[in-house]
Amino acid sequence: MKKTGWLTGAALLTIIGFGSCKKDPLNNLTNDESRIYITNYDTTANFSSYKTFSITDSVDVIQDNQLTGRERTAFDSTVIAAASSSLQQRGYHLVGRESSPDLAVAVSRVYNTSTGVFSYGDYWDYYGGYWDPYYWGYGGYGYYPPYYAVGVYSIQSGGLEIDLLDLKNAAAHGNKITAVWTGLARGEQVFRAANAASEVQALFDQSTYLKH
Repeated sequence: MKKTGWLTGAALLTIIGFGSCKKDPLNNLTNDESRIYITNYDTTANFSSYKTFSITDSVDVIQDNQLTGRERTAFDSTVIAAASSSLQQRGYHLVGRESSPDLAVAVSRVYNTSTGVFSYGDYWDYYGGYWDPYYWGYGGYGYYPPYYAVGVYSIQSGGLEIDLLDLKNAAAHGNKITAVWTGLARGEQVFRAANAASEVQALFDQSTYLKH
């Protein structure tokens, strides 16, 4: 399946517009501006050929590529409602799973954990801008711990993923279900219920080809 992807959002515009006059524009982004939206789609798909869709009533929770369960939090409910509304506004009709829908809408909260080892020298080199040696009456370089000291870090990141799955043509492909569109939202407070509707809107706004 051939796919094409885009990266859009206020964060990109901010970097382009202010990168030349600010030392580090990323430090000045709001939570809304920090979020990025990525969409991928099957360029061979004829989205106007799909008429109906069914949407999940709960959300898959995926941790490090493993499905750990299904949930329906306030955030999840808002995402499901917003995705359903967006598709209906584009001419698709919501039906139950028993009505053989053309498209299935899957919603996931995806979490990934990254771990590694670093030297404390590397750590302070990265965060060295926080310490100002001139404040303490010294110029030159700040203090760094011995090079042989090491530490372990663990970072968890997450994102909202929405997939449109082709049920209409599954039989013609050996009963194999494929995704014809995927939207991913990442950034600060991405799982906050108050942000859910705007995140879904942003993903669909940059996918104008999604219409019946």
